[in-house]
Amino acid sequence: MWQVLSVESWKARGRSDLSKVIPTVSDIIEQVRKEGDAAVLRLTARFDKVDLTDLRVSRAEIDEAYSKVDQELLEALKFAKMRIEAYHQRQRPEDVTLFKDGESYLGWKYSPLGSMGMYIPGGKASYPSTALMCAVPAKVAGVRNVIACTPPPVHPLTLVALDLAGVDTIFKCGGAQAIAAMGIGTLSVPKVQKIVGPGNIYVTAAKVLLRQEVEMDFPAGPSEIAVLADGTARAENVAADILAQAEHGPDSACALVTDDPALARKVGELLERQMEKSERQDLIRSSLKNSGYIMVKDMFEGVAVCNELAPEHLSIQTSDPLSILPSIETAGAIFMGDDSPVACGDYTTGTDHVLPTAGNAAVHSGLDVLHFMKRSSVQMLDLKTLKDLAPATIRLAETEGLQAHAESVRVRLKK
Repeated sequence: MWQVLSVESWKARGRSDLSKVIPTVSDIIEQVRKEGDAAVLRLTARFDKVDLTDLRVSRAEIDEAYSKVDQELLEALKFAKMRIEAYHQRQRPEDVTLFKDGESYLGWKYSPLGSMGMYIPGGKASYPSTALMCAVPAKVAGVRNVIACTPPPVHPLTLVALDLAGVDTIFKCGGAQAIAAMGIGTLSVPKVQKIVGPGNIYVTAAKVLLRQEVEMDFPAGPSEIAVLADGTARAENVAADILAQAEHGPDSACALVTDDPALARKVGELLERQMEKSERQDLIRSSLKNSGYIMVKDMFEGVAVCNELAPEHLSIQTSDPLSILPSIETAGAIFMGDDSPVACGDYTTGTDHVLPTAGNAAVHSGLDVLHFMKRSSVQMLDLKTLKDLAPATIRLAETEGLQAHAESVRVRLKK
């Protein structure tokens, strides 16, 4: 079970073959495009085995959901929401104006998107934390209309979390048809400017196919962790973090990157012992088939390996993690030191757990406030600055054959 991994085997494991589902997803999208709500309702009955007459979750259904959630759990959700909100408030960017010479200035301003849709996985499991992680940053950014789609039957916890996070409208639909509904728009489900949230290969394929019609976040597939550890790391912690990630699902993957063979052996032994206590032992065993350890000669090589892996979660458990942090360039979320379990980042530290997977952390950032905002450059020139800029502007415009551009400058110099 505990095996030697290579960087290439890890990267190959993360590549989803979307081509297998593209024809099916393309057909689903066209059904929604042509028939709207009728197609979504029909596909929901087919895939989720739930017959609905209305896609929208009513206020009465939300109120009923609150009655089914015990007070302690409700307080935990409120606590998590408070932490997520506080963290993301600090991410809000400020408009910047750079003044120069009297009335002339350059700068930029930020504006929230007008609408966004979020996809929350459901079905057999409930992910209220993902509801908070998607919706709270959008609300902090100032998005006016936030909607959510999640497969029926919707778990009460998910409904409560969506309501606590301030989602404006919740819809009972999942899969590719939900992405199509938000991306195209139906009578019930409004078209949004951007869709965020994790999902299975069908959801990912729908995002790819609809990208020209609606903005998307980033590919988010099976969960993963890489642990960079030296001989000072506690094997118990490393094993516990690996098991925590492995229980996400059979396609999850975990890698220990270490320069200490004794640590690698000890972690392998502890995985077997700790796994015996888990209620999801079969699922974890399936996950660990994708997992193992990568031996490196030292931590310098270990950092290089982790940057090549570009993991969703990177846990640094070394004698001096802060000295390593500046060299880390590709990771969705970084957890520093022995006392920073990924589980806290999943729920309560306040950082976002919707993160790029399968090497996509090399080019994508995890969900944050900036995903829900856009930036505009701003410039206001006075006559003195215009005269300074005019010669070069006119020459460049005329060189490119854009005479009207040049004239738009000249005409202002004649007053």
